[in-house]
Amino acid sequence: MLSRIKDLATTIAPRLIEIRRHIHSHPELSGQEYQTAAFVAGVLSSSGLHVQEGVGKTGVIGELQGTGEDKRILAIRTDMDALPIQERSGLEFASLIEGIMHACGHDVHTTVGLGTAMILAQIAEEISGKVRFLFQPAEEIAQGASWMVADGAMDQVSGILGVHVFPSIPAGSIGVRYGALTAAADDLEIIIMGESGHGARPHEAIDAIWIASQVITTLQQAISRTQNPLRPVVLSIGKINGGRAPNIIADKVQLLGTVRSLHPETRANLPNWIERIVASVCNSYGAKYQVNYRQGIPSVQNDYFLTQLLQSSAEEAWGSDRVQVLPEPSLGAEDFSVYLERSPGSMFRLGVGFKDRVINYPLHHPQFEIDESAIVTGVVTMAYTAYRYWQQVS
Repeated sequence: MLSRIKDLATTIAPRLIEIRRHIHSHPELSGQEYQTAAFVAGVLSSSGLHVQEGVGKTGVIGELQGTGEDKRILAIRTDMDALPIQERSGLEFASLIEGIMHACGHDVHTTVGLGTAMILAQIAEEISGKVRFLFQPAEEIAQGASWMVADGAMDQVSGILGVHVFPSIPAGSIGVRYGALTAAADDLEIIIMGESGHGARPHEAIDAIWIASQVITTLQQAISRTQNPLRPVVLSIGKINGGRAPNIIADKVQLLGTVRSLHPETRANLPNWIERIVASVCNSYGAKYQVNYRQGIPSVQNDYFLTQLLQSSAEEAWGSDRVQVLPEPSLGAEDFSVYLERSPGSMFRLGVGFKDRVINYPLHHPQFEIDESAIVTGVVTMAYTAYRYWQQVS
């Protein structure tokens, strides 16, 4: 069956390149993927899948029913949205939309999802259950997965697979990771309330800007001495608002940031830990405070069985020298984790780097570019893993 899947992938490879380039040239922002969704729905319908549009606002579901009697459903998720970045790649098929670019590889993800559907549709007689393809909007704002789940995308799903491009891995290779793949990402707002006064008489006021600086410094120092260094926490304050004029002591400062962590137990304790530190600093200098901690998306925790299945399938397809077991997680976030609250799953890294280049630009860079030979690698890996899922689980 592997040989058949590889032959099918080779046959449709030119079409997959066309699909990827079309999507790349016509990027759409999160929640606005109308044309992309329509295009995806058309490709799925032409391949014989049952298609449902408007799932999770602008998402698409395609379902392929196998010939067996297994009632379980394997989901395959890919995302479709682009980023508000002006492309500077110089490609002939570069973005035609000003200020918007597929700089995170979602055009490749969508193409891998479509290619996998096209292949599995031709070997449906070898599938004993149902495959549900989820083409998700709004991953970049970490909301699309929740929208899809709310519309029933994960109903009765027994397992889910995902993919994300990785420019530091060369095209033709993939990376798998057991356990934590990405971090949980939460939003943090801290408001410091002091008392205004003249800049010449700071002792008569309560300086919210100075106290805010103490809060930031104390939080960063406390991480290194009160948090387990083997369970990393990254707290970043990215925006500060405060002050009225150069000669007036500020009476209010707003701090906005993110908090990233890998371990659920650590994450659960962070809101109280942060508030205790803020309270201690503010009480010392007579200020009042408000801490608003909003949990975002959890960490992607890859299932052992499905990760092992991905690894063994890829090694059989490409050889063990082209499959990396990633030693470290990423502190980036991925809302694939939302699906994992409903079903076990695993996401793999698809190498898209050019082997002959000194620099492969990172994700979210205006010159980000991929080696398109990676598309077939991703499609074969995903399709063969899905085929073997039914052979081993059914």
